[in-house]
Amino acid sequence: MSAETPSTDPHRLQGDPSPEELEAAQAANEAEAQDSANAAQAELATLRTQHAELNDQYLRAQADVQNARRRADDEITKARKFAVESFAESMLPVLDSLEAGLALSDATAQQIREGTEATLRQLKSALERNKVIEINPAAGARFDPHQHQAISVVPADQPANTVVGVLQKGYTIADRVLRPALVTVAASGQ
Repeated sequence: MSAETPSTDPHRLQGDPSPEELEAAQAANEAEAQDSANAAQAELATLRTQHAELNDQYLRAQADVQNARRRADDEITKARKFAVESFAESMLPVLDSLEAGLALSDATAQQIREGTEATLRQLKSALERNKVIEINPAAGARFDPHQHQAISVVPADQPANTVVGVLQKGYTIADRVLRPALVTVAASGQ
């Protein structure tokens, strides 16, 4: 054996790392773990910031929805209030005309009739301005159960299920039946 033969550790097998190599590998693993921990910390901080921003946006959106709902409720309340006010305002001239007619003590029958007709025109005009429309089907018109209420079925010289006569006019308000017209209807089988 030569004197320059490297000394070998009897416990160290060939190919096993030396203590220096193990220490370097451990230091590298610790550095990698520290880098990974730093990256995770940075990602966590970013996620926390995003969470705070999203939470703030959510709270603002909720407040906006509540404000919009409150404004819509206020608008509905005002619309109802002013709709009634508008209707009442359109009825005031009718009231004035009726009171003026009753105040005349020496009116002739013709004057009373003319005053009543003028007041009726005012009333119809006020109702139409407020979208209250008359349902008054002509004789021979097709019976419509959505707008007419049949009071009786009578024999008639016209097609079955047509209006023979109107006993009471009906009315719609904004395309919704307020009161159906009371009608007599032609019987079938003539």
